[in-house]
Amino acid sequence: MIEDPQGTVLALFLAFCRIGGCFMVLPGFSSFRVPVQVRLFVAVGVSMALLPILWDTIYPKVQGGNGDYILLVGAEILIGVTLGLVARFIVLSLQYAGTAMSMAIGFNSSPGGGVIENEPEGQLTSLITFTALFILFLTDFHHMIIGSLVRSYSFMPMSTGFEPRLALMTLTDTLAGSFMLVLRLASPFMVYGLIFNLSIGMVNKLAPQIPVYFISIPYILAGGLILFYFGSHTFFSQFIDGFEALFMGLI
Repeated sequence: MIEDPQGTVLALFLAFCRIGGCFMVLPGFSSFRVPVQVRLFVAVGVSMALLPILWDTIYPKVQGGNGDYILLVGAEILIGVTLGLVARFIVLSLQYAGTAMSMAIGFNSSPGGGVIENEPEGQLTSLITFTALFILFLTDFHHMIIGSLVRSYSFMPMSTGFEPRLALMTLTDTLAGSFMLVLRLASPFMVYGLIFNLSIGMVNKLAPQIPVYFISIPYILAGGLILFYFGSHTFFSQFIDGFEALFMGLI
């Protein structure tokens, strides 16, 4: 039998605050296509699985007064959201790279419904984001997230509460690192589009009476898609390696 049922429930809820806050904004789990009940049950299941590991860290904190416990609940939610935003920012930067790649290769069709998020985005952006997220789940990135949640109790302890300066620095470093990562991934397409459009501009100067720009659109699009076809393996491999290096370096 449980010696302290009330303390056990309170400790479980504290673990759920940090883990649930992370899963609330975590890429993939936070998608509108995942029912809220599924997200809730996953967060509760992970919290119950990790509670025995974190028992000595969490249980002593529930012995304080009601005011201290309420402050702990708020701090744990904010810490969990910060950890989830680190992974989400990296995936959002890939969406930005997909939009830039679409513009560079002339794939400027009208945006359609997103596969993951409930907002319009281009077909190439949707394909890149969905594929990258699918590969992340295949490589068990959720296990890495859970391991990071356990380690977070050492560098973001419950005794210090939520530190806005540390969270802001972490998110800022995430944005800087993720931008440099996707810039390296999208750079071949940006260079390809720049060289192609520069060449077409020179041709247009030689024959201004011919609408060279409209004639060249199928060629730049075909060349960009061929470049993406042959470079997709390297593209996603480098993104997965960069995601792991960036996330593990910050968390």
